[in-house]
Amino acid sequence: MAYTDDWENLMNGVFGAGGRPRFGGTAQPEAKPQKSGTSAVPDLNAALLENQKQLDALLKKQNAQLRTKDDAVQSALKDSRQMLRDMEADGLLAKGTADLPAEQLGSFEGLAAEVKKTVLGQDAFVDSVVRAMRRPFVLGTERPAARNVILICGGAGTGRHFALAETARIMAARGLLQSDKTAVVDLALYPNSGAEKLFLQDLYAALHAPGEIVIFEHYESCHPGFLKMLSDLAVKGSAPLSSRYLVNKEGILVDAGTALAPGAVSSITPCGKYLIFFSRKGRDALADKFGAPFVAAVGDVCATSAFAREDLAALAAQQLNALAQKVSARLGLTLCAGADVRDYVAARCTKEKGAAGLGEACDEIFRALSEYCLQTDAKLTGTVTLTAKPEGVQFALNNAAPADLSALLPAEYTGAAEAVRAELDGLVGLGAVKEYVFGLADNLQVQQRRAAAGFKTASLSMHMIFTGNPGTGKTTIARLVAKYLKAIGALKGGQLVEVTRADLVGRYTGHTAPLTNSVIESALGGVLFIDEAYSLYRGEQDSFGLEAIDTLVKGMEDHRDELVVVLAGYTREMEVFLTANSGLASRFPNKIEFPDYTADELLDITNVLAKGKGYRLAEGCTFPLLGYYKRRQALDSRTAGNGRLARNTLEKAIFHQSRRLVAEPDAELDLILPGDLEFEE
Repeated sequence: MAYTDDWENLMNGVFGAGGRPRFGGTAQPEAKPQKSGTSAVPDLNAALLENQKQLDALLKKQNAQLRTKDDAVQSALKDSRQMLRDMEADGLLAKGTADLPAEQLGSFEGLAAEVKKTVLGQDAFVDSVVRAMRRPFVLGTERPAARNVILICGGAGTGRHFALAETARIMAARGLLQSDKTAVVDLALYPNSGAEKLFLQDLYAALHAPGEIVIFEHYESCHPGFLKMLSDLAVKGSAPLSSRYLVNKEGILVDAGTALAPGAVSSITPCGKYLIFFSRKGRDALADKFGAPFVAAVGDVCATSAFAREDLAALAAQQLNALAQKVSARLGLTLCAGADVRDYVAARCTKEKGAAGLGEACDEIFRALSEYCLQTDAKLTGTVTLTAKPEGVQFALNNAAPADLSALLPAEYTGAAEAVRAELDGLVGLGAVKEYVFGLADNLQVQQRRAAAGFKTASLSMHMIFTGNPGTGKTTIARLVAKYLKAIGALKGGQLVEVTRADLVGRYTGHTAPLTNSVIESALGGVLFIDEAYSLYRGEQDSFGLEAIDTLVKGMEDHRDELVVVLAGYTREMEVFLTANSGLASRFPNKIEFPDYTADELLDITNVLAKGKGYRLAEGCTFPLLGYYKRRQALDSRTAGNGRLARNTLEKAIFHQSRRLVAEPDAELDLILPGDLEFEE
């Protein structure tokens, strides 16, 4: 290098090749001894000063070269970090990779502390998750065996999923994982043996997906045969397949049948991945479903705990800080909130929602402030101050008078309870049905009072079976029940999902269970109404229908607090239907028989229908109609004692009235006369 050569030349120039000093920058002959008193001694100070100047000049030149090289290196580092940030933004790298200190690369040191910066109030849980992820690095594993089998359990909203996601992200940023991507398998989608092919396809896809973590949700709702396969993956490192399968061009596992094709897949392996099971229950529940060998193969059980008061305060402060940034970025306002608002947000943590309630509270505040900004087309600036009161949160912009924040939000639709009740009351007959439906509101009110007083609450099963002859109002009542339960606050959503056999039963093996589950999911928070439910069961040979019934029973149990199922059908057929599954009848404690309408009730229905169509019946129509209805009921009460008879009779009368009005232009257009009636005896 030029630097070394210049330095050696300089040293040789100062000391000489033999280590003797040179003066004046040129070679000097060896001095002879001088006598005392002579003046032949050279000027050493001048020579040293000259050589020092040469050394300083050389050092300045070298420093300039080093600075040039350093700038190039720094520029290259800057470019590489920007490239890493771009890859982070595109999802190709885990967030934080670009800013990772070199000493943390490939190390678990300080990883738990870094996770705790974002996952608050669960320090022991975070430590256990990091320890579980680190275990295979210490013990060592060999593909294709599972890297580790982990159970993560705890209550809803306690940060289970978020803690794992943050741990995986930081591990990927440090190079401990190839990717922070995870594959999720919802085991509730495979409740019975008919879903075997779908289960195997989804499991194979998850194990061969990008990333090194496979998450299993809702194992409690999975068919035992599939749990046995997962147990084999954990315990034996491989699960044999009962049939021959192939992997197609899209990487999907397909049944090979009897075809003799090369490359058949005979077993499934964990592919060296983490197998992580999520549940609200602990190790004992795991043993009940999987058995002792599987539990022994579980390397770590990581359980969250209930949040302490100070933890909730910290979480609320974290959420409010994120809210302030969002308000600034989206609305252009500065948010100011004190400890009272923090405590208000922290109090939104409930047993059902956990810390997710805090996020909902902040979302409500943001939506309310957004509505305030949308009320004017002028740009708003300044500071929004929030204060918490017993009745709710108030806001003030730039020291204006405080106003109620919740008043800015659109009123939540509940369906007017009184209006729905009036509609139910307006129905002809059905006294016993109305009494039961109105009793639901009374029970809900009492339970709310018990909760307010600190007592335990008891939720009643609201699943119902409506039986009766055709046209007795079963479908009409089911629709009104959905509206009424929403109106009184018994349901969160209040939607009515109305289906028949065609919406629940699949067209091929393995299709029915996912189809039925998707219908159940769409009805969560509302009412699932299955009309002519008896059509689901066509005998013991109807495997598809039985699969739909089994899936429905399982879904009702899994979502008993989120769903109301109403089945409707003819009385005799429904009695046979309830024998299709041993647990079906017990799931429906409320069986309501819809009686046939009396002749007087059919007359009232006819008058109501006529009024709704803009007609009225002449007084002379009363006795003919009553007599006709009584005669029809005496002949066949199953078909005559229903509202369809009244509707058909009125429609014929309207048809005949129109023909009469053509011949009588001056007659009243809305009046139906006895002569317009035509009876089918």
